[in-house]
Amino acid sequence: MKDVLEYRDYRQYIADYYADRKAKSAFSWQEFATAAGFSSPVYLKYVSEGRFNLSEEAAERTARSMHLADYECEFFVEMVKFCHAKTDDEKRSAFSKMLSIAESRKMKILEGESFRFFEDWKNPVLRELAPAMPGAKPLALAHACREKISAAEVTDTLNFLVKAELLKKDKNGNYEQTDKVVTTGPMDVTPLAVRGLHRQMGEFALDAIEGVPLDERHFSGLTLGVTREAYQEIVQKIAEFRKEIIAIATRESATDEVYRLNVQFFPMTNKSLNKKD
Repeated sequence: MKDVLEYRDYRQYIADYYADRKAKSAFSWQEFATAAGFSSPVYLKYVSEGRFNLSEEAAERTARSMHLADYECEFFVEMVKFCHAKTDDEKRSAFSKMLSIAESRKMKILEGESFRFFEDWKNPVLRELAPAMPGAKPLALAHACREKISAAEVTDTLNFLVKAELLKKDKNGNYEQTDKVVTTGPMDVTPLAVRGLHRQMGEFALDAIEGVPLDERHFSGLTLGVTREAYQEIVQKIAEFRKEIIAIATRESATDEVYRLNVQFFPMTNKSLNKKD
């Protein structure tokens, strides 16, 4: 079966572990539960099916019963925390620890680099800015950003972008994008980081209302009453519009300045307008 470091769902790992053991021996759910210290012979079966949850203490016992090494046990416990997290901050914290554990064992988590790219505004901004300022030192790049960032943070960000193959560095020390566009793709964890990025960019947009001259920014909005069908059609139009914007922005290699476009379409009322008491 796959290494535990390749999993995101601890329930699936338990199910796969059981299936693997069962295929090789007369292993039973009762034997599994007893080894993990549970009195119910089907407790872990129900956990794997999503009926029960594991506590942190029970997660460690279960990991030990599956003969997971120290770092594997730690990863499994963090995976349990990740799956049970109630807030984005808790999920981000658990997944970040999972990434650190995996990287310490030279294991690459498929979504790790995508997660980290969308987790911080510095990554997309410097990915656009560094190629537009050939020869610029980290301090110059830091000063070019409207938001506060240190030269050390610029260096760390550029190193990550190169390692993640989102930028490449030539023999003269200049940066070039490996691809013109970066998208989240059909991943499970990355949207968690994207939500955090949207919050950061939303706060920067508020600051830009007063901090950026009117002729250098554009803000507009609509308040609309719509049906569900109209909502879905508008969302589709927004997707098409974003593609057109990307085409305009990428048709030339030159960059004068890095901009952020926030497209937001959200409800201002509850779903009760047409409901009667």
